[in-house]
Amino acid sequence: MKTIPLLSLLVFTPWIGAGLLAVLRRSSSTTNRIIALLFSLSTLALSLPLLSHFDPARIGPQFVEREPWIAALNIHYHLGLDGLSLMLVLLTGIVTPVALLASWRLERSARLFCALFLLLQGAALGVFLALDFFHWFLFWELSLVPAFFLIKLWGGAGATRAAYQFVIYTIGGSAFMLLGFAALYVATGTMDFLQLAQLAADGTLAQKLAAVGGGWPQAVFLGVFIGLAVKVPLWPFHTWLPPAYAEAPTGASMFLTGVMSKMGVYGFLRILWPLFPGPLHAAAPCLLWLALGGIVLGAFAAMRQTDLKRMIAYSSLNHLNYCLLALFAVAAATGGARPVNEAATAALSGTLLQVFNHGLSAAALFYCVGVLETRSGGRRGIGDFGGVRTAAPIFAGLCGVAMFSSLGLPGLNGFVGEFLIFRGVFGLTPWAAGVACLGLLATALFLLTFWQRVFHGPKQGAATGEFSDLRGIEYAPLIPLVALMFLLGVAPHLLTQLFNPLITAWAGHLVLP
Repeated sequence: MKTIPLLSLLVFTPWIGAGLLAVLRRSSSTTNRIIALLFSLSTLALSLPLLSHFDPARIGPQFVEREPWIAALNIHYHLGLDGLSLMLVLLTGIVTPVALLASWRLERSARLFCALFLLLQGAALGVFLALDFFHWFLFWELSLVPAFFLIKLWGGAGATRAAYQFVIYTIGGSAFMLLGFAALYVATGTMDFLQLAQLAADGTLAQKLAAVGGGWPQAVFLGVFIGLAVKVPLWPFHTWLPPAYAEAPTGASMFLTGVMSKMGVYGFLRILWPLFPGPLHAAAPCLLWLALGGIVLGAFAAMRQTDLKRMIAYSSLNHLNYCLLALFAVAAATGGARPVNEAATAALSGTLLQVFNHGLSAAALFYCVGVLETRSGGRRGIGDFGGVRTAAPIFAGLCGVAMFSSLGLPGLNGFVGEFLIFRGVFGLTPWAAGVACLGLLATALFLLTFWQRVFHGPKQGAATGEFSDLRGIEYAPLIPLVALMFLLGVAPHLLTQLFNPLITAWAGHLVLP
């Protein structure tokens, strides 16, 4: 195991597939799709030896690869994997193949589409595994390039505007983060996450930043925070999300919500949390209101949508802000006089579960809306459909499972994460949990309205007249996602056992003297 660079293989194998597609200029669309699917499955294949040799009891990174890269700047090629990274690697390995399967019948420039998708997969994996900011940031920014072209070239009528808005927002946020890490490098001489976390833990990092300038710790924190907040996105940095998700082709929407949005949450956990505990604790009371804005206003905005893809996009904003609510609630309680370990452990465990489970349910819902759009000749208004359950009972059943998973129905995967988040937040900041319940109510209203108007009642709308059930390859994206929704709903320990010791260690450092 030590002689095989498994983590590098994880990151670069999809890029090798993209390179192969670039060379095979005369291959058929079917051949291109098969090659892309096989290379996308490499993530799951390479995850098997990682799972078999992974030790959850070890808190630090495992399978570490660290080689000198740019010696003059003290930059190393540094990869590592812990329970958080492993969970997100698995999520990427699941969502990418099903997103490609969802795009199986795409004919226009299929080779380019598949190559861009593999580039996007490799960049996302690099973000989840890199432990030095220099190449972590390269992966972070490289993910924007294929995502931009996937939206612009294969998106809907407003795709060009949505693609540019997506890139401008995220690059703008990244510029602030880059400036923040440049300041960290000036103060410490390193951009290694582990070294910076160690300096932050003993107070040296804050001292070094303060020595450069009195307001530098807060300024650097703010720069890194903005870059991550735009990516999630945290309200009110979210305005790029609805058009990007709505105009992207179905497979790209699935990846954007299932994987790319998790890069921001990962950054909060990997960077902001360990490097800036003091500024994060000081800002947490205000940040709680921003997370609540995303939860409540996102849900109510979803209620007002007539475009089904925009509705699911706002639903994604709502669900991801539950994760940030839990993180900010834990950060606000840090340093308190009362023990917060039990509630903090619940909140953090719920956050990690929600990250994974939302990736499954949101990707499935975007695929279902994509099926509705394809069947109806491009329509996706909530008033364009009615009685789909009668015309396509299997599709309706599978879509219903995804919808109730997103709703948090007990027995499905979405319930456990949301329950733990509310359990933790209620134990730390009860008022915030009470306000967040408004978001739960609005979520139930718009999802049940979607279910009732599209799938039940008499057939209505021009789009439902000749609606047919799923057939052939159309089952492939939904079946594995729905199966995992049931499996993780009744056996969430399959995930929690990967990160429970890590969560316990995080919570154990929360009560300060």
